[in-house]
Amino acid sequence: MTSQVSSPAEQTDETVVGAQRKPVGAKDVRRLDRVIIRFAGDSGDGMQLTGDRFTSETASFGNDLSTLPNFPAEIRAPAGTLPGVSSFQLHFADHDILTPGDAPNVLVAMNPAALKANVGDLPRGAEIIVNTDEFTKRAMQKVGYDTSPLEDGSLDGYRLHPVPLTTLTVEALTEFDLSRKEAERSKNMFALGLLSWMYHRPTEGTEKFLQSKFAKKPDIAAANIAAYRAGWNFGETTEDFAVSYEVAPAATAFPPGTYRNISGNLSLAYGLIAASRQADLPLFLGSYPITPASDILHELSRHKNFGVRTFQAEDEIAGIGAALGAAFGGSLAVTTTSGPGVALKSETIGLAVSLELPLLVVDIQRGGPSTGLPTKTEQADLLQAMYGRNGEAPVPVVAPRTPADCFDAALEAARIALTYRTPVFLLSDGYLANGSEPWRIPEPDELPDLAVRFAQGPNHTLDDGTEVFWPYKRDPQTLARPWAVPGTPGLEHRIGGIEKQDGTGNISYDPANHDFMVRTRQAKVDGIAVPDLEVDDPDGARTLVLGWGSTYGPITAAVRRLRTAGEEIAQAHLRHLNPFPANLGAVLRRYDKVVVPEMNLGQLATLIRAKYLVDAQSYNQVNGMPFKAEQLATVLKEAIDG
Repeated sequence: MTSQVSSPAEQTDETVVGAQRKPVGAKDVRRLDRVIIRFAGDSGDGMQLTGDRFTSETASFGNDLSTLPNFPAEIRAPAGTLPGVSSFQLHFADHDILTPGDAPNVLVAMNPAALKANVGDLPRGAEIIVNTDEFTKRAMQKVGYDTSPLEDGSLDGYRLHPVPLTTLTVEALTEFDLSRKEAERSKNMFALGLLSWMYHRPTEGTEKFLQSKFAKKPDIAAANIAAYRAGWNFGETTEDFAVSYEVAPAATAFPPGTYRNISGNLSLAYGLIAASRQADLPLFLGSYPITPASDILHELSRHKNFGVRTFQAEDEIAGIGAALGAAFGGSLAVTTTSGPGVALKSETIGLAVSLELPLLVVDIQRGGPSTGLPTKTEQADLLQAMYGRNGEAPVPVVAPRTPADCFDAALEAARIALTYRTPVFLLSDGYLANGSEPWRIPEPDELPDLAVRFAQGPNHTLDDGTEVFWPYKRDPQTLARPWAVPGTPGLEHRIGGIEKQDGTGNISYDPANHDFMVRTRQAKVDGIAVPDLEVDDPDGARTLVLGWGSTYGPITAAVRRLRTAGEEIAQAHLRHLNPFPANLGAVLRRYDKVVVPEMNLGQLATLIRAKYLVDAQSYNQVNGMPFKAEQLATVLKEAIDG
């Protein structure tokens, strides 16, 4: 869903922060500058769909937004249990925001488990909408409630709205030929309608979505639309909801352009397609399904019209093997996975290093080790990407910072792979992959030129004057070897995993040649041209916070809070993790203190300490959830004062 944003100079800022009211009939409308909503229920209650639809309508309305889906690892977790709770948090505002928010202003709890799992995150005074039909004695006992929290006073600090969502939904659908169980499935649409009324969200998009989703089942489509409208009407007519809320469009938050809501995985898939078009190469994806990377395979499989070929392999090793074969054949080759899959792919990544062929290895990181936390986020694969292969096998590493930035990161990873003939790691994570935000669709002339020149003929002259093709004769600027498409006359050459002789590519066991080839491959990666690190330091601070990947949003939000409070702090964020930007050492030496927040046990901090001999302070979290801005602000304030 896209929206056109005019120049900020043409907009009138109508934002009113706080609680100004204007009467509309019997109901008041309160204008807010931002809201954080969390939908929570069983994994079968449709919370992700509900949140996604609310997000889409919010994006079309023009708010800035950030989302945090959170769901169990099981396909159908045990109903009514704490481990089975699925939630979707959305932060939307009339100004620029960076995170899904620290604490929800509104919780929609579809059952006792959803309430108990999430009520601890709510600030006092938050609104709670509960489906009272699910608060049976058995359901409450299952999650440890001895008495009903709706009646025992434990929720007195909140604005509680008890709503019999299930009953109201079933009553709204009596005209349809549905069983009670079938009708109950639409209660998430009733809740969505209610929240859409509360926050003045558009409705047309959701109704069109339901008609399209259930096009082959028109009765089901009509029932869901009826439930959705019933929820809206309930909000309009019930006395329990005396106030609705407006959050104005983010008129000045975005540069002019056409925007759409986009998730990290979708953004990354589009970036790969754009890279293949800019390189004028067919895109090949060799992949094995794994959470949370599978969406990229699903999306790319839809785009055969752009020359995309997707291969769902029988395992991780076959997936990357096919991708490397496609790279040899002249394609922009990609393999997607998560941490456990990277471990299985490591030997073939080493082969790609030896063959010096362009290959994108997309790692959507998740909680580990082993199977770990498949649906939770983590940043713990950095050292695996850097060193997780036998021998000296250096690989460039690139990391996006936001869901929308995954598009640009994919283009950058492709540039490096194609220019320097090397496999490249792209390290996203579950937080970026599943989260979403507005993305400005770039103009074609804004995309980089990734055109590739394949070898066309002999490139070396022997002492006797014979012209031959040497597959390992290097470009003096990039140290990249020529890329020869198989079948090109006169360019026959040997490939394989055994060490090659410099230049000729013949098998070599010569110690001096091996030393030379190892050092040359390292020099090629070390010499990759990457932009200098930009530092945001308006006040000449003494403390620097350095991040990478998806910590960008929480770190930046924390830095804004500190500066608003009068604190001086500098911020820098790394996209290129191997090689580091050339000026990183000089940047680090300018500051008395360097704090590195990471969702691991200090992997970037370890690399920084080892390379630059800087006493970087780690702040680490590995609970499967992203940092909260307030949490980081507290830590950084302590670093400034310490």
